[in-house]
Amino acid sequence: MSKPDLFLIGGATEVMLERLGAAFTIHKAKEMDDPVAWLATHGDKITYVATNGHDGVKPAYMAALPNLKAISCYGVGYDAIDTNAARAKGVVVTHTPNVLNAEVATTAVMLMMACYRELLRDDAWVRSGDWEAKGNAPLTRSMDGQTVGILGLGRIGQAIADKLAPFDTTIVYHSRSKKDVAYRYYDNLAEMARDVDALICITPGGPSTNKIVNREAIDSLGPQGTLINVSRGSVVDETAMIAALQEGRLGWAGLDVFEAEPKVPEALRKLPNVVLLPHVGSATVETRAAMGALTVDNLLQHLKDGTVLTPVPECADM
Repeated sequence: MSKPDLFLIGGATEVMLERLGAAFTIHKAKEMDDPVAWLATHGDKITYVATNGHDGVKPAYMAALPNLKAISCYGVGYDAIDTNAARAKGVVVTHTPNVLNAEVATTAVMLMMACYRELLRDDAWVRSGDWEAKGNAPLTRSMDGQTVGILGLGRIGQAIADKLAPFDTTIVYHSRSKKDVAYRYYDNLAEMARDVDALICITPGGPSTNKIVNREAIDSLGPQGTLINVSRGSVVDETAMIAALQEGRLGWAGLDVFEAEPKVPEALRKLPNVVLLPHVGSATVETRAAMGALTVDNLLQHLKDGTVLTPVPECADM
């Protein structure tokens, strides 16, 4: 009996490929000169897709997969997959929540600490010889006792709040709706930004949050404020943020994501008051292994009995 066919978008670890190869015939998009042309001829035999949060599933791919049953996304974010189109075709979409909550939260706190304690500046102070030549580095700021606004208090947002607790932090939040938590809720992002010392973005990407951190919110955060983004680059108006950082209207930024990554504007790369990471919020060996395992587990579960372990909310009732 032949194995069902799986279309693999992006990469996969050797462990993932071994597990997938035992159950599926794998067709790798990255090894094709023209994946759309290949799908035009062979798309009708593909019943499963494995992808990631960055690559998603292009509309042209989706249109060429008439017999698709399930899409398994390696990552908690899935805004690059049209879940409405998938659902309309009876295709269930899964992702990898929870297994990366702690790691992304750690990255957010690390970025905040690096901004507050000027980690990059002081590292350069030692390496350049300035410590010996000029004496002690300028003073930094304490993270203790700060008021932190979290944009998007979901699973990862709560993990960030938990990790900030030892710093005696006051947590407030803005999200689409009020949640049953002890933290103060703001229904207006700019008002929250005005009242906090740091703003951490961990809301999903997509049209509803595109550039939600706009100039008004950035100016409300102010010249002593710190902006941390570990969600999606689209959430922040990057042009407005860069201008605010250059002009001193925003104090600091710690960024793991960018609007057109891996392209990062030169103006942003030159700024001394930013800490930049190459979208590595969940990038540890342990967490990526757990994400890979869940990506495969969802596919194998659906192959077994038509159910999945972690559907995206839009597909939870399928």
